[in-house]
Amino acid sequence: MCTVFWDRKGVLLVDFMPPGTTINSEVYCETLKKLRRAIQNKRRGMLSRGIVLIHDNARPHTATATQELLTTFKWEQFDHPPYSPDLAPSDYHLFQHLKSFLGGQRFHDDNEVKESVSMWLKSQAANFFNDGICRLASRYQKCLDNGGNYVEK
Repeated sequence: MCTVFWDRKGVLLVDFMPPGTTINSEVYCETLKKLRRAIQNKRRGMLSRGIVLIHDNARPHTATATQELLTTFKWEQFDHPPYSPDLAPSDYHLFQHLKSFLGGQRFHDDNEVKESVSMWLKSQAANFFNDGICRLASRYQKCLDNGGNYVEK
């Protein structure tokens, strides 16, 4: 499993989990701590201007420990409904393109997959990530215009 945190400028953190690992609040909190360090290193000054984290209401995201950590970080949360790939930039943009890239390829082991994913992410220009974020506002507007119903395109 791969978790990717990104913003309009590019990838902030790629975190590969060992096979068989389950994401729970403890694991997610450790990933968020890695993300905070990555932001400090890659986006100087961003932490003081404020972070808006987009995530759904999965249990690791809503767990008390996670909420407490986000409060200590002073990060704002921009939630979206569960099972709403139309409102999650990673689902409608990033992973859609990554899936297309990986399609038809054969890998001998997990390390080859990790390397391929990492190289693809690094090869994307900043405008690729910016386009995905910019599409978010119009997708939310469509959802609101449809009374909160699912929006595919």
